Amino acid sequence: MAHLSYSTAGESHGQALIALIEGMPAGVTLDVDRINREMTRRQGGYGRGGRQGIEKDRVNILSGVRKLVTIGSPIAVQIANKDWRIDDAPPVHRPRPGHADLAGSLKWLTTDCRAPLERASARETAARVAAGAIARCLLNVFDIEIVGYVCRIGPVVAGIDAQASPAELTARRDANEAYCPDAVVVDDMIAVIRQAMDDGDTIGGWVEVQVHGLCPGLGSCSRWQDRLDGRLMRAVGSIQAFKGVEIGGGFELGKLPGSQVHDEIDYDPSLRETACLGFTRRSNRAGGLEGGMSNGQPLIVRGAMKPISTLVRGLDSVDLVTRQAARCDYERSDVCAVPAASVVAENVVAFEIARAFLEKFGGDTLDEVRAAYASYLRQARELGD
Repeated sequence: MAHLSYSTAGESHGQALIALIEGMPAGVTLDVDRINREMTRRQGGYGRGGRQGIEKDRVNILSGVRKLVTIGSPIAVQIANKDWRIDDAPPVHRPRPGHADLAGSLKWLTTDCRAPLERASARETAARVAAGAIARCLLNVFDIEIVGYVCRIGPVVAGIDAQASPAELTARRDANEAYCPDAVVVDDMIAVIRQAMDDGDTIGGWVEVQVHGLCPGLGSCSRWQDRLDGRLMRAVGSIQAFKGVEIGGGFELGKLPGSQVHDEIDYDPSLRETACLGFTRRSNRAGGLEGGMSNGQPLIVRGAMKPISTLVRGLDSVDLVTRQAARCDYERSDVCAVPAASVVAENVVAFEIARAFLEKFGGDTLDEVRAAYASYLRQARELGD
């Protein structure tokens, strides 16, 4: 049994993007329509650029399945690029502040930023969304629900209903182009993006992901590398343009005394048969994670995305050939990609949850995973009996 993992390949204007997923057990049915809906959502949201009008992302599953059921071998997924022109794309000699242009050019010893920018582009996240959407086909079997959404655009902050179910949050989110479940602030969010567009500027924001239906004990405190909070922060923090990640109460918890931070524990026998095993909390400031492990409460992770680094009006830079001052080059880009980033965050979180789930309950087949999960829940419920 291999550990669940994935890697991606491909450039922004190359032939295609590829996701290679290894370690998925045999017997998982892939819902291609649902996977493609995630691909479409990643391309949407208010503030996207012209590239999204060219591409129509769909997954082409090349291996690892038979009749849309996984067979235990590596799953290769292709997302074709219609705007394939990497060989003809012009050189970029004036790096954009905030992008990978300068650092990448110096790393690979070139005055042409084209090569590093092609791989550093957020276009790569299409492959990550595909991998996460496939992982969710496994999580769905175990009633683990995941929803991601926008909770801030620039100065406009959403109010998120802490009692709303994943289905309610999803429905509210999908009702608008800001991908925000708070209808009260949607118009203000869109107005902020529109103003940035008019100014030739860009705007960032925050996204949040909730995971419901997790049992306690995913992740581990035994090795720092296995702590689920660290793994989630790495997954979300590695999304292009993300500059901060927090879990639960996050940075705000550093301002408070422990009596106002830690989630006191109760036991409700009516919830014994659910994934939380009957253990409840009076609050969820820990965001569903304690000691690097899930604790049975909803998992909440949040990421901050900086404004896109390609501005229509440009920024001051230096020409790498002449070393003279110049305005940076312009590559077609978005004004705001925060709604799209919420889709990426949702799916990279899904993959990390699936990875942790299989580490605890893994087997070569879905039936073995089911049996291990059922056995664990039974033993956990019987503790103290």
